[in-house]
This record gives sequence, structure tokens and C-alpha cells, in this order.
Amino acid sequence: MGLFRRAKNLFQSPEPLKADRSPLTMGPGDVCEVSLVTYQVAGRTKPLNRNAVWLTLRDGADVRYLSVEERAQATYGLYSAIDGRLDSVDEVPTEIELDGVLYYLDEQYSTRIADAGHTPFTASGGEVYIWQYQSDGRKLLRVEWQDGRFMLYEGESVLPADVQWLRGTAE
Repeated sequence: MGLFRRAKNLFQSPEPLKADRSPLTMGPGDVCEVSLVTYQVAGRTKPLNRNAVWLTLRDGADVRYLSVEERAQATYGLYSAIDGRLDSVDEVPTEIELDGVLYYLDEQYSTRIADAGHTPFTASGGEVYIWQYQSDGRKLLRVEWQDGRFMLYEGESVLPADVQWLRGTAE
């Protein structure tokens, strides 16, 4: 019987290699390190028409958000949710002053999303409108609108070398 099993294995095609894990493929259950702080990925929001991902990170009670976008180079931003509101989705300004810092609109887009795990919006999928701002001091501001609700985030750019995927249970 051992001879037949060996012969069968000779003709069987090898298993395909598993794709390397990266911040763009991380999902709930994975663990990553950002700027020497270890987080568990609690949620993932993926725009369907962009090569990007918005990860909800948890370190104990601390919740942060990691923006990853792959263009000519990978860009990363680490954000925290902030209190605030805007009156109308039709009147989002091109300049916002927050705590003495002036932010300028860098990019605005809308996209359909796919999400998993714990994300800022409880509605699964749907369309989200995003405004991304940057200050002269390289601070970042992000405004999201979905289903009549605004979310505001303040953050900073992170060097690609400061983001490491450690391990995880997500496949």
C-alpha cells in the first residue's frame, strides 16, 4: 500500500503557495505593530474601487484606525476618532480649523465598501463618502459620512517600515 500512495503523490499537483500577508490583506483576528505598539485588528473596511483598506485596531481599551493605500508607494496613516459634527453632507468645507491647526482638503471620493468585524459604521457594506485633509504640519484629518452620520478622525502619517504584520487567525 505504501508504494501506491507514493505513486499517487508523484502525479498529484502540489498545493498552491499561500499569498504573503500584508497590511492590505489583514482582517479581524490579525495582530500588527504600528510604531512599536501592538494592536489586534478588530475590523476591516475595504473600498471596492480602490487599492486601500481602513483597519480598526484595538490595544486594550484604546481604539485606533489604520489607513493603508497602495499607489506608486504604500501610504499609511494612524488615526483616532474625535468628537465633532458637520451640518450637511452638501456643505463639507475645503478648509477646517481644529484646535488651531488649519487642514486643507487633499482628496474627496465616494465608494461602495465591504466590511468585516467591528467597524465605525454598523451598516454592513453600502456607500461611504470620504474627505481627507492634510495640514502644513503633515497632520491628517478624515471625515466620513454614511447613512446620515458623520465620523471625524485626526491622525498622522506613519512610515511604511513602522507597520509590521505579526500573526493572526484570519485567512
